[in-house]
Amino acid sequence: MKIGVVVMLRHLQELGRAPQYSEVRERALQAEAAGFDALWLYDHLLYRGAGQPTVGAWECWTMLAALAEVTQRVELGTLVLSTPFRNPALVAKMASTIDEVSHGRFILGVGAGSDDPEGAAFGMPVSHRMARFAEALQIIQPLLREGRVDFTGTYYQARDCEMTPLGPRASGPPLLVGGSGPRLLRLAAQYADLWNIAYRSDPASLVAPQAQLHAACTTVGRDPATLGVTVHVAVAYPDLVVPPSVRAGFVPAYLTGSTEEIAAAMQGYAQMGVAHLICVCTPYTATALTRLAEAVQVYRRMRSGNREA
Repeated sequence: MKIGVVVMLRHLQELGRAPQYSEVRERALQAEAAGFDALWLYDHLLYRGAGQPTVGAWECWTMLAALAEVTQRVELGTLVLSTPFRNPALVAKMASTIDEVSHGRFILGVGAGSDDPEGAAFGMPVSHRMARFAEALQIIQPLLREGRVDFTGTYYQARDCEMTPLGPRASGPPLLVGGSGPRLLRLAAQYADLWNIAYRSDPASLVAPQAQLHAACTTVGRDPATLGVTVHVAVAYPDLVVPPSVRAGFVPAYLTGSTEEIAAAMQGYAQMGVAHLICVCTPYTATALTRLAEAVQVYRRMRSGNREA
């Protein structure tokens, strides 16, 4: 099981502001040096809750391009790109280009977007999200895999579109679909290489969602073993900072505990067949990231010991 970490681009409680690029870069390089397998970036333009002040964030793709150049080993992924923000044929082209810049280290994670007001604030479409997403996938996936598409839909068109030049991988970067719900799971089963479910602090909580994913694969005639499962986990260190209050329907729980306890949870995810664990760390500091990396090393020793046994 690979273990990655989210590189934060938004306003941070620890800083009282969004990190500057030098700080984004520093944390990304720390994570790479510490042995994490991947860096993941959220795709948000702003955060605006009812009665709350607007919280800003840097644009995801620009930062991704910069990190593709300064890093050497880690995979880079979007968790997840909001498809209403960008034309889907252009997204495929951008993904192929980032894969070229990173020498084949990119994972394209996409989602239907949310009902948050950021889309409306920036003039993006906010209606019919799932229908738009289904059409976007019908453009993105064949462009990445086959290098061409000819599609006319209700919301998007890509007529006689061809991907040239091609990136470093013949079938393009892996395509990840994030989210839950029957329709989204069916789309993941149809088009994705990886599927992501968010904020599961207990490995046992994956049983029901995995069963639903397997059912969706069966419906579209796909072997579930060919669709990798990724899990987004919020890890918190309350002794360093009191984590933000859990919001209903957003973060069910934080994964907390000693280094050994967090490593044991990682072992639990691996035993559930998770292909990639994606951790977001609270607080987002060098100290917390170092402690998380220590848990990763303990987990890897546990796995190595089990294989030797």
